[in-house]
Amino acid sequence: MGTLRMGALTRRRVGMRAADLEYAVLDMETTGLEPREGARIVEIAVVRVRGDGKVVEEFSTLVDPRAEVGGREFHGIGEGDTVGAPVIAQVVPRLAELLSGAVVVSHNLDFELRFLGSELVPAGLPTGQSGLCTLRALRSQIDLDRYSLPKASFRLAGDWPTGQHTALGDARACAKLLAEMIANAPGELRYNGPAPRTLAVPAAAPVRGPWGVVEPVRWKPRTASAPGGLAPLSPWRADWRPRELDALLCGGAFGATDRAIAELAAQRDTRFRERLATAAAVTGGIAATAAGGLLVRMAGSRATGSAIARRAGAARAALRGRTG
Repeated sequence: MGTLRMGALTRRRVGMRAADLEYAVLDMETTGLEPREGARIVEIAVVRVRGDGKVVEEFSTLVDPRAEVGGREFHGIGEGDTVGAPVIAQVVPRLAELLSGAVVVSHNLDFELRFLGSELVPAGLPTGQSGLCTLRALRSQIDLDRYSLPKASFRLAGDWPTGQHTALGDARACAKLLAEMIANAPGELRYNGPAPRTLAVPAAAPVRGPWGVVEPVRWKPRTASAPGGLAPLSPWRADWRPRELDALLCGGAFGATDRAIAELAAQRDTRFRERLATAAAVTGGIAATAAGGLLVRMAGSRATGSAIARRAGAARAALRGRTG
């Protein structure tokens, strides 16, 4: 789609240190699951967080979808809740500010990508920012029975996330899970993907009141920002995979067949890397032996040259003695 440039977390020595980056953790509540069937964004939140879990900024607002608000049984948002909320075009400049210079993160980012492409980008949100899916990252690195945000959080840290099915509550839970993943990794986690870039912030869409007067955008948050940022990070009870899986193979339902395919690919990749390392070691040994032989020959040449010079010097001295 080109909306985001996807990266992944890895324990290999490639990419950038995950702890050194900033992340814009994004979550949405929507009127349905599929934009092609008319689903629209009804709430959106971003938690801007550092790799060590320090919250830089939080933002959330309800959104007027200009359509019937479905899905109330999941997110609890009714028709009256969106009255007076901004439309999506008015939210875009604020989102661009929060996403600029950060890796955009979500748990099951594939879902958010559909709405980024259907609503936010057409409304002016710049494309091409770096992306990371924590659902794929967990599946790639850790062996769990279930990978949903609340169940994974409880299984790993022992606490159920608060504010489930609110955009800000889920964004906070995802931000905490990401920071804990970086902190608890057996070795250094790195982000293997495009570096975050600075986004051009589009001009805010004008809002005109009943008399045609331009009014400021009024955010309508459903959840208040928590003082002190995220809860303290927890040590994880996690079985990290001895072989990390390819994050590209960790999407979708990730059933038994999907897992088996990803694990088989990881085994093949490991064997390939081991063969490369062996070949490099053998090649390096041959090169070292050849280089050593060359040095010996060069040293021998220098020694021979020195001996010849000494013998020539002695002969010249003897000749001078005879003639003197």
